[in-house]
Amino acid sequence: MTVTTHTHPKGNGGKLRVGVAGVGYLGRFHARIYAAMPDVELVGVADLNERVAQEVAAQYGCRAFTDPRDLLGNIDAVSIVVPTIYHGDVARPFLEKGIHMLMEKPIASTFKESTELVKLAERVGVIFQVGHLERFNAGIMALAERARNPRFIEVHRLGPFVERATDVDVVTDLMIHDIDIVLSLVKSDIRNIVATGIPVLTDHVDIANARIEFENGAVANVTASRVSNKKLRRIRVFGVEHYYGLDYIDQKLEVVRSEPDPEGGKWPRIVTEKLDITPRPPLDTELEHFVRSVRAGTPPLVTGRVGLEALRVALLVKEKISACTP
Repeated sequence: MTVTTHTHPKGNGGKLRVGVAGVGYLGRFHARIYAAMPDVELVGVADLNERVAQEVAAQYGCRAFTDPRDLLGNIDAVSIVVPTIYHGDVARPFLEKGIHMLMEKPIASTFKESTELVKLAERVGVIFQVGHLERFNAGIMALAERARNPRFIEVHRLGPFVERATDVDVVTDLMIHDIDIVLSLVKSDIRNIVATGIPVLTDHVDIANARIEFENGAVANVTASRVSNKKLRRIRVFGVEHYYGLDYIDQKLEVVRSEPDPEGGKWPRIVTEKLDITPRPPLDTELEHFVRSVRAGTPPLVTGRVGLEALRVALLVKEKISACTP
């Protein structure tokens, strides 16, 4: 499918004109990466905190705004990196003007509003990419190329508490990444979900576990915590003939398989191979992918519909947690 695009780079040697709405912790990285791209012009950044906007703008040689709408008319594409509750209000003016968009996940606070934004982007005909960062982890990309017909997947995403994204629970903040990856690997309808979780430090669920059973018989066990002492991000994928183990952080992929004993023994031998993957910051890869999609007018890896499905399942997990909470 080819997306009909409505905006094109103007002037500046054909550079794509980009803005960033929201330059808090994550948005600053968006600004830095865009500013370093040779075929991109970072036109401006917007943040309600005028001091922060001016600080980031001065650092990367662009304009500063307190109202994201001031970017309209000056850019071809935008990253939306504001708190989730503001996604809809900030995004709509850009979509209505035909501005290509990278929307940080989750798309919006509710499935209804998220669906409305995706449909608006489709109606206007712009690139709408959802920021599921881990899809662009070099290890995950290598895993996705190799893991065929997984039967069991186990994922742990644990980390210490940070004062960021506390407006949402751990399922829509962290677990949604792994839900998206599991869905991309299994490619089957869901038959059943069992989940549990509890709040620890915030008013939202801070640690959660979900068991997702698929129609094709595959099962995924996903755990996410933002109140753990140590950081652990690991996925294990079991197939018919292979086992894959990936550490998200160091982007190292271990492949375990059985093969006939070369000496003719009764039992196959177990062979372990560690693939040499060149690690790269996933956000760099993600933003470069977004820029290429905009320039080529081709759908991104994580479209609005893909992001919607990850959100739908995350919300199902939340429902299951609520149902089992006393």
